[in-house]
Amino acid sequence: MTTEPFTTCLWFDGQAEEAAKHYTTIFKDSRIGNIARYTEAGPGVPGTAITVDFELNGQRFVGLNGGPEFRFNEAISFQIHCADQDEVDHYWNRLCEGGEEGQCGWLKDKFGVSWQVIPTALPRLLADPDPEKARRATEAMFQMRKLDIAALEQAHAG
Repeated sequence: MTTEPFTTCLWFDGQAEEAAKHYTTIFKDSRIGNIARYTEAGPGVPGTAITVDFELNGQRFVGLNGGPEFRFNEAISFQIHCADQDEVDHYWNRLCEGGEEGQCGWLKDKFGVSWQVIPTALPRLLADPDPEKARRATEAMFQMRKLDIAALEQAHAG
């Protein structure tokens, strides 16, 4: 069995290099690595990217310009665990630029990739052994788009 870490491959329709550049401006400890480009051999336009290797917070990705055959959907999403409201706001605001907000901390970015921007406090609030506290926090979450930690904690406390 391999001991190498997994690399997530994201299929884009000609936007892999743009996406990698965009994401590396949002996440700390990020970088763009190797970019493989089409040559005269094709099938793409010579000089355009086939694949773009990039890292976001140490997580490895490959952006593949595979064409329009496959589109992103919510069946796969990336969770961003945020320590505080400033982090929630940062990732939410930047990833929503040109995209669309969803419910309960979900969003789609301008490339159609789904993200969940989650405060690290959320699982604790939702899994509270007191079912009434957990219910109140859950109901508050269902009313939100971007998650508001203070409002979740207030609902949890009653």
